[in-house]
Amino acid sequence: MSSTGTTDHEATGPRGARHERDTADRLLRAATRSGAHLIAEAASLVQGWAVLADPIAGAVYSAPAAAAADGVHAAAAPREHPHCTQRPAAGAVLVLAAAPTVPPGHACHVATTTAALLEVRGQRAAELRGEQMRLHTTLIRLLLAGHTAAVTETLGGNRLTHVTVYRLSGVDVPTAHEVLWRAVRPSLAPYADAVTLMGRRDGELVVAELHHGGDDGRILRLVSRLSERHHLLAGMAGPLPLAEMPTAHSDAAAARHSATPDRRVVPADAVGASRLTPLLPTAPYTRWAESVLRPLSPAHQHLLLVWLRTGSKPRAAAALGLSAGTVRARIRDLSRLLGADLEDATVRAHLLLALRAPAPAPGDDNDNDNRSSSGSRPPGPPGPPGPARLESLPDGLLDTEAVRTWAVGLVGGLEPHLRIALTCWLRHHARTAPAAAELHVHRTTLAGWLTQCAEHLARNLADATVRAEIHLALKATRTGPDDPAALPRRGGRTYRRL
Repeated sequence: MSSTGTTDHEATGPRGARHERDTADRLLRAATRSGAHLIAEAASLVQGWAVLADPIAGAVYSAPAAAAADGVHAAAAPREHPHCTQRPAAGAVLVLAAAPTVPPGHACHVATTTAALLEVRGQRAAELRGEQMRLHTTLIRLLLAGHTAAVTETLGGNRLTHVTVYRLSGVDVPTAHEVLWRAVRPSLAPYADAVTLMGRRDGELVVAELHHGGDDGRILRLVSRLSERHHLLAGMAGPLPLAEMPTAHSDAAAARHSATPDRRVVPADAVGASRLTPLLPTAPYTRWAESVLRPLSPAHQHLLLVWLRTGSKPRAAAALGLSAGTVRARIRDLSRLLGADLEDATVRAHLLLALRAPAPAPGDDNDNDNRSSSGSRPPGPPGPPGPARLESLPDGLLDTEAVRTWAVGLVGGLEPHLRIALTCWLRHHARTAPAAAELHVHRTTLAGWLTQCAEHLARNLADATVRAEIHLALKATRTGPDDPAALPRRGGRTYRRL
């Protein structure tokens, strides 16, 4: 007996069969229009609500829209919603909540038929997916080559003026690509003044969201869930004007090198976000940085910033889409242009400090600007005229009370052998083998010490920008030479605690 008192004979009789055929016909007609129409028709047939819930995207379709949260929660915890009818469908979960007056058999029939039609739609979409993915990859390549007008004309979006780029890497990128494709349901027609392109290039997943000025965060939320679920690391850059797509592309790769399992998506504007720069006296800092960077064009500065953020020339080359040899040659040329040894760890840290400096504001030459942004004592007089050098910083820049307090808070308390080992390792640009050779310890010993340093500092030593800041903090708090020859020892290659 059903909940409405209909007998099994009546349910399976001619009227019941005809009713099932009518139900299937209505669902089939809706399925030929769109997935949203199919879900809406299913909700109407059960006189309740229907939601197609995806583990990454959340509610793909919902009828009515207010039922989306309930549908997602029911799909995640089915035992807590025994009144809902659920069916797997096209990699997602179909959730139906029928009215109390609807027979359970009818609700099951609607759910089964709807799920089957969703599978058919999914298979048809999968047949076209390969061609669509290739088209997306081609459009991304055109954007990187500077053909923005051709791409926007193809997309038909006159309001597409900006782009936000994500670059994801990991062992599960192919599967993640398909999952994100299904979750985003990308279309080349603008939806709410936005178009999402995604494609795989050189073993990574590139996602470019084209929009008007700013995005609504939808793609960021999907990328965050995808990264957690498939153990990916991602960098994000933008929004930037569409013509600056190559810049956003390389910045996203630089940001990805700072991602960790604890922070899988890193925005480019957070890479190298310094706790030191807000403490520096504003006017001397900007004047020094402007003088140092005067020989460089914006393209030169961007290449150096990507190199310093990624920490190596091969990584910078991959981020910029250049060969490693080209990046090495350009950095050699820039070294001559700046008149500095860019292989020196201190010079690199100073260069990154200069590239981080805020743009000089009008009135920076006023006397009121000679005070520190941290409220500490005014710095000394401006440095001597002439071009600034990267080898040394002007007086009054890092020798303020605020900077010393910051440096002691960062590296204070390190045991002598850890401080000496960390200083040596940073001087060798985070290469363990040459640092261990200079320290006369085994590489395993040095690796253990570096782990202790990372725990004490609570910093990610794999991040090149973090290493540069620690290098400056060690210099600001140095009371001795921090020389490997001064490493405390006891019998050969061992050390003793002081």
